Amino acid sequence: MSRSCLVCGILSFFLAAPSIAADLSAVTLVEKGTLTYGVAATFSPFEFTKDGKLAGFDIDMIGLLSKKLGVATNPMNMEFKGLIVALQGGRLDIINSAMYINEQRASQVDFVPYLKLGSLVIVQAANPSKITGRDDSLCGKTVAVTLGGIQESYARQDDKQCRERGLAGITVMTMPTAQDSALTVRQGRADAFYNSTPGAVELMDKVPGVYAVAGSEFENTTRIGMAVRKGDAAMKAALEAALKEIAADGSYKRLIETWKFPASVSLFD
Repeated sequence: MSRSCLVCGILSFFLAAPSIAADLSAVTLVEKGTLTYGVAATFSPFEFTKDGKLAGFDIDMIGLLSKKLGVATNPMNMEFKGLIVALQGGRLDIINSAMYINEQRASQVDFVPYLKLGSLVIVQAANPSKITGRDDSLCGKTVAVTLGGIQESYARQDDKQCRERGLAGITVMTMPTAQDSALTVRQGRADAFYNSTPGAVELMDKVPGVYAVAGSEFENTTRIGMAVRKGDAAMKAALEAALKEIAADGSYKRLIETWKFPASVSLFD
């Protein structure tokens, strides 16, 4: 083989080899060579269980990121309210559970945003309560939300506004999961529920003709992110670099399309 061909071969090898998105040597992992992440698998389509296995957008995404980072993954499925405590206690390396970024959480952990989401008001297909969106038509009605989720905050804000205007308040019905909230509306125990836009898209696809969207998307600049321990700059940088790589190679966009999310959720052009 000529010297020029040998050089070409070497270059081809390095170009074809998988690139490591960031250096994890400065990161102390719970288990060497493995990214241990916390997830509350009750928030379809982001994370849920199917046939006894974890599935969802976030599960697929962490698989892509781990390949870029050159590590295996070890999911720890637990209650959502316990995730930050487990991270702070050193039992997790990161939280990967569609965590909405807000001021309170940002004071406890650092975030790596990966999607921006809106929310929708979902009603029965026939809309017997004549709800027209996130407006005064909700006053005096019952709205189901996931306990501790950002939609609960929205519903309580709306209840307060109704009462401040001298209207009947909103009865906020808290449920363990978005699926439970959807069921309460289907059964007529709640008039509406608030759901993320991707969650609503999935719901309409799975059970067509059962639900309808009332009004338009709201709070569509809310971001969700992976959480790392406060001040863990090395882990944060590694995740950010890996995220940029899956955006650059097109797999981030393909993942959004696979889960039938609207293009508006993307944080990358």
